Amino acid sequence: MNLQDTLYNWLSIKKVYEERQDDMAAKDTFEFFEEILRDDHHLENISIDKKPPMYIVSYTIEGEEQSKQFPIELIDALYESIESEPKYN
Repeated sequence: MNLQDTLYNWLSIKKVYEERQDDMAAKDTFEFFEEILRDDHHLENISIDKKPPMYIVSYTIEGEEQSKQFPIELIDALYESIESEPKYN
């Protein structure tokens, strides 16, 4: 999985896990994507800044600082979809 897709999935499930601390599936999925970022893509020092309309994810790869931006509305869509589904609440 490429870095862009991994970050997108990681950030989306991070939002879900932060909002649903008792959701073990969200926790496991978050940890899975975090492991991919760390082990496969070698990311360190990951930080997130929310500056509407974007989330800005900053990180270091092999000493080089980089960042990617993701629309808040797309990242939050997974959480909102889960919350609107009665069987998950």
